[in-house]
Amino acid sequence: MKFRTLQNAYFLSHLLSPIVSFPVFPSSTSETTQLPLVIWHGLGDDFAREGLKHIAQLAEDTNPGTYIHIIHVGDTPEADRQASFLGNVTVQLETVCKQLESDPILSTAPAVNALGFSQGGQFLRGYVERCNSPPVRNLVTFGSQHNGIAKFQSCAATGDWVCRGAEALLRFGAWSNMVQSRFVPAQYFRDPEELDQYLLHSNFLADINNEREIKNEQYKRNLISLNKFAMYMFKDDKLVVPKQSAHFAEVNSTTGYVKPLQERAIYTEDWLGLKVMDEAGSLEFLTVPGEHMQLSDRVLKEAFEKYFGPVEVDLASHPELVLQVQ
Repeated sequence: MKFRTLQNAYFLSHLLSPIVSFPVFPSSTSETTQLPLVIWHGLGDDFAREGLKHIAQLAEDTNPGTYIHIIHVGDTPEADRQASFLGNVTVQLETVCKQLESDPILSTAPAVNALGFSQGGQFLRGYVERCNSPPVRNLVTFGSQHNGIAKFQSCAATGDWVCRGAEALLRFGAWSNMVQSRFVPAQYFRDPEELDQYLLHSNFLADINNEREIKNEQYKRNLISLNKFAMYMFKDDKLVVPKQSAHFAEVNSTTGYVKPLQERAIYTEDWLGLKVMDEAGSLEFLTVPGEHMQLSDRVLKEAFEKYFGPVEVDLASHPELVLQVQ
C-alpha cells in the first residue's frame, strides 16, 4: 500500500517528459522540501493493515506533502504476513533494497526518512548498513530488537497456523541451518549464554551488529551517515525479551543487570559507529509508556514532527530535482 501526495516540484519532474533536457536552475540555491517516508511493519503484520494505513495518514497529516511507501516482502497481504514469520531475512532485505531503489520517487529523492516497528526497525537498520540507496536521513524505531531477543514469543491465536507452522521449526534447534534460513525471529535470536553458537550460526543479527571478528567497515560508514537514529522502548514491554534490546542494551539473565550500550564492546570499540554517533548527538534513546506496540497518536505525531519534518535541500547538488521547461 502506498500513499502518494505529489506537492513538491521535484516529485512532479518524474511525471513530465521534458522536451528540452537542460535543467533550469532557480535563483535560490536551496529549497525546503518534504522527504519521503518508508515504513517497515513488524512480525505478524502486513502492508494492508488498517493500523498501518492510519499511521501513514497521520504522517501525511502531520507533514503535508509526504510520499509514503509501506514496504512489502509479499505481493499480497497474506503473503506479506507469512513472510514476516518465514523466510531468509538476508534474501528479504535484498528484495527490499531493489524495491526502494526501483521506486521512481524514492530513488530520485535527495534522501528518505525511515520508520520501523518492532522487527521492522532492525531490518531497516540492516537496509541502511547494506544498501542505503536511496539514503536514509533519519531512522526511527519503535520496540525494535537491535540487540536481539533471548526468548521466542508464543503465538497468540490458537488458529494462527502461519505462526504455529513457523514456531514448529524450532524443533530443529534455534541454531540449525534449517531454522536460521527460514524462521525470521530466529535470525535475530541472541542468547548471551550461547554467544559462541550465535556468532557461528546467526544468519542476520550477528552480521549487521558487526559482532564477528572480521568487521564490515561499510556498515559503520553507512550508519554514521544518518542524521538521527532515534530508538523508542516501551516501558511495559513484556513481549520482547529483553525489552532493553530496543536501546542496544544487554541483560544478564542471572543477575538481571542491564548493561547499557555505552558499557558494551559494540560501543567502546565502536564496531558500528554508534559511539561516534552518540558523541555527535545523533543517537536518541527514548521510552514511552505502554506494552509492546501500544502507540498513541500523540506519541507518533510528536515523533513525526521532530524527525520527519521538512528539510533544506541543496538544489545545486541536485539539479535534476528542478522542474525542466518545454
